[in-house]
Amino acid sequence: MNKSWFLVDNTKKLQRAVDDFDNSSVLSIDTEYDSFRYFREKLCLIQIKAQAATYIFDPLNKLDLSFLGKYLADRGIVKILHAADNDIRLLKRDYNFVFENIFDTHRAAYLLGLQQLSLEKMINQFLGMELRKSKKMQRSRWDTRPLADEQLEYGVQDVTYLPALYTEQLAQLRKKGLEEAARDAFAKIAACNWQEKTIDKRGHTKISSYPFLNQEHKDVLKKLYAWRFQRARDENRAIFMFLPDNTLSDLVQSGDNWRDVLPPEKVKLYGEELERILSGN
Repeated sequence: MNKSWFLVDNTKKLQRAVDDFDNSSVLSIDTEYDSFRYFREKLCLIQIKAQAATYIFDPLNKLDLSFLGKYLADRGIVKILHAADNDIRLLKRDYNFVFENIFDTHRAAYLLGLQQLSLEKMINQFLGMELRKSKKMQRSRWDTRPLADEQLEYGVQDVTYLPALYTEQLAQLRKKGLEEAARDAFAKIAACNWQEKTIDKRGHTKISSYPFLNQEHKDVLKKLYAWRFQRARDENRAIFMFLPDNTLSDLVQSGDNWRDVLPPEKVKLYGEELERILSGN
């Protein structure tokens, strides 16, 4: 079957990917992740273009992806990514991968003096081609299954042009004597690591209602702010989706009627904890 990309969801397709990777000197890599709904970004898709085809790996289908580490750490294979920092951090976090010999098209363009650093702009600038990315797909639910074909096609787009972009940028870096500077920059990106979010100890003072609260309410708001951060982290939910700032403010100012501020399911889940904080115990 003549197909340019495959969703790797069985051992036959997995073996096809391995055979292709073994014969490839360049791999183009991208990921899709959800940083909107989760406290910790959730890695949802890995797209890798090899010599013969592009392969889509689903981190949520329990497929063992540890075999990818061999290729990512191989100095003899160039790994091309665009704005690689977050991709590398998440892949390291979830799989303990080591990255060697990467080429970041975003950083390369910056070194070459480009002002507009989106992938679409670069493909147009270096390759004279139009890449039209759907904003709807970009914001789609990458964490739900099954994924639509339109989503998979969107994911494939980002790696399709990376090899040609790499060739053009590398030639220009060499021409301008910037190849060594680029290598140093890429090595720093490859060494980056994921770090857990830490609480902003003065974050509660940035809530819009803070200046208008009395000192007692300010103290309670600080405690609620810290509790919310811990709870959101424990449940791996985006802080604003767990309890938005205006809800914290309403809880502080609602007195004995604080239960009316929350939906019943949240009162049931967190009522005892909130009662202790709001009553000062």
